[in-house]
Amino acid sequence: MRRFSGDKLVIASHNKGKLREISALVAPFGVTAIPVTDFGLEEPEETEDTFVGNARIKAHFAARETGLPALSDDSGIMVDALDGAPGVYTADWAETPAGRDFPMAMKKVWDLLEAKHAPEPRTAHFCATLCLAWPDGHDEIFEGRVSGRLVWPMRGERGFGFDPVFLPDGETETFGEMDPARKHAMSHRAEAFAKLVAGCFA
Repeated sequence: MRRFSGDKLVIASHNKGKLREISALVAPFGVTAIPVTDFGLEEPEETEDTFVGNARIKAHFAARETGLPALSDDSGIMVDALDGAPGVYTADWAETPAGRDFPMAMKKVWDLLEAKHAPEPRTAHFCATLCLAWPDGHDEIFEGRVSGRLVWPMRGERGFGFDPVFLPDGETETFGEMDPARKHAMSHRAEAFAKLVAGCFA
C-alpha cells in the first residue's frame, strides 16, 4: 500500500457535490483538494462497465495530465428489483440535453419499480469506488457500500443525486434530509474513504 505524501490532491470529478464531500474529508490531513476543472481538462470517456474500471480511467487521466496525485470516485445506486440498475450508469440515467436531471432519473427508477409491481421494501445499495492514482501509473482502490431502501415521494433537499429517495437501513431520514455530517459518517463514500485514509493517509 503506497502512502500519500503530498499536500495537493486533484479531485478527478466535475461533480460539485462530490468535490465538497471529498474536500471536507481530506482537509484534516493538511491536503488541499484541487478540482480537475481548475486545469481546464474535459472528462475522459468512461468506457468500462464496472465502478473500478471507470474510477481508474478518471484518476489516471487526471494524474497523467496534471502531474499530481489524483483521486476519482465512481459511484452509483444499485436497485435489487432492477437487477442492479442503474449501477455504473446512474449519472447517465440523469442526462438530458440541458444537463443532469436527477429528479427525472429518480422518477424513472420509481416508475420502473411500479411497472414491475416490485414488492416493498424496495431495497437498494449505494456503492462507491475510490481510485487514488499517481503520475507514475500506480494506484490504490478502495470500495464502500451502504444498504437501504427507496422511498417515494422524494424527501429532503440536502445531498445530491439519488439522496432524496434513499433511506439507509435503521434510519428515519433519507440522505436528502439528513444533516451532511451525519450522512458523511455513514455513506458509501465515507466507508471507502475510511479505507483510503487507513491505507494511504493515517
